[in-house]
Amino acid sequence: MNGAFVTMLAAETGAEMRQNFRAPEFLIPTLALPVIFYLLFGITLSRGGSETATYLLATYGVFAVMGPALFGFGAGVAAEREKGWLRIKRVSPAPGASYVLAKLMTTLVFGAMALAPIYLAAGFLGGVALPRIDWLLLLGTHLLSVLPFSLLGLAIGFSFGSGAAIAFANIAFLGLAVLGGLWFPIMLFPSFMQQLAAWLPSFHLAEIGLSIVAGGDRPVGMHLTVIAISTLVLGALALWRWSIQR
Repeated sequence: MNGAFVTMLAAETGAEMRQNFRAPEFLIPTLALPVIFYLLFGITLSRGGSETATYLLATYGVFAVMGPALFGFGAGVAAEREKGWLRIKRVSPAPGASYVLAKLMTTLVFGAMALAPIYLAAGFLGGVALPRIDWLLLLGTHLLSVLPFSLLGLAIGFSFGSGAAIAFANIAFLGLAVLGGLWFPIMLFPSFMQQLAAWLPSFHLAEIGLSIVAGGDRPVGMHLTVIAISTLVLGALALWRWSIQR
């Protein structure tokens, strides 16, 4: 990675950050919704005390990063494509990778900002007590979640207009959250929904998080393999949709 590319990437990332901070309709729901849900279901209405707060910390952390990834890439890319910005990017000397990486780095920052109040609420209000290494492993797992969901958002943004992209991003957001067991344990679901969850990256990321905070016999290697395959498939889909842009 040469110096010119790093400079270009830093400039693009800074522009993306400023753009998102100036969009309260994106910023407020993205940062506030996950922690409100966690405070409500993980702490206020919880009957399981710190055990429930710990369980939902693992799953709601995945939920928290899905918003910036799906909407930042999905709706954001679709709107820029409709304005002709992607056509300009394709004919400019700037590499397309800087555009995608800048959005990915911005999503990581906003994902971390969405996670921070949940972690604070878990530790100070939910009674969640984990070894320091487990907090770090959990944070790494949650930030890892940015990658597959960003690629899915990117594919949506390259495939639909801005209005349709918002609708599809919402469908993906809610579907992956509910069917992936991020809001409720999948053992409460009918068997066919449990089988469907096994195909979703949200479920496997949540299972890795749960293996960190709750232990058990969850096959972490298998979950990582599924996430890697999902990421490759979504990356190929996003690359294909980018390649046919006009």
